[in-house]
Amino acid sequence: MMTIAGIEACVFDAYGTLFDVHAPVARLAERVGPSSTELSKLWRQKQLEYTWLRSLMREHADFLQVTRDALDYAMGVLGLHDGSLRQELLSLYSRLQAYPDALFCIEALVKTPVKLAILSNGTPAMLAEAATCAGIAAHLDEIISVEEVGVFKPDPRVYAHVLHRLQIAKRSAILFVSANPWDAQAGAHFGFQTVRIDRFSLPNENLPGDPAFLLRSLADLPELLVS
Repeated sequence: MMTIAGIEACVFDAYGTLFDVHAPVARLAERVGPSSTELSKLWRQKQLEYTWLRSLMREHADFLQVTRDALDYAMGVLGLHDGSLRQELLSLYSRLQAYPDALFCIEALVKTPVKLAILSNGTPAMLAEAATCAGIAAHLDEIISVEEVGVFKPDPRVYAHVLHRLQIAKRSAILFVSANPWDAQAGAHFGFQTVRIDRFSLPNENLPGDPAFLLRSLADLPELLVS
């Protein structure tokens, strides 16, 4: 595998890339019943849609509120009227499980001179708790939330904020890593060198931006930076 030169920071998306967004429903699948898979997919779909729609409407609410609103919508559509189930799902979302390859990847990259950071729609509190639960918080140089900008990805101002926070001048000195095709493509369109982790066997969106690398797992990522 070829390696990448000139990288000063490796910046990870959080939800769907480092942290398993489908873990809460999977954990409670028996309580949810036969619609568990549909609930998890619809919850995630509406969560993303609400970030985009709120950005377009210029009616920002933080990611915790968006996550609650999306769950309420999904449960309502599927006829799941259980307040205790709702609370437990939201509680599990606050301490999401990391994908098995996430800790391996981060621990390998700590041995390199590049800075390590998260860039996410999540609130600072959500991200700090998730990173701590995943065992990666101590390895990160920065956790960057869109709340510092007041708009969700893929607004270019979010990606530009990374350069400011990390004190890096060149966009191409950032290696941005995301498993969400639209996010990886937006990062590439902004000018980051971008890796898309193909967790979900999805094609690229019909949108601007072409990630430089497509990897099946975060476990393969350190090879790009460690020759």
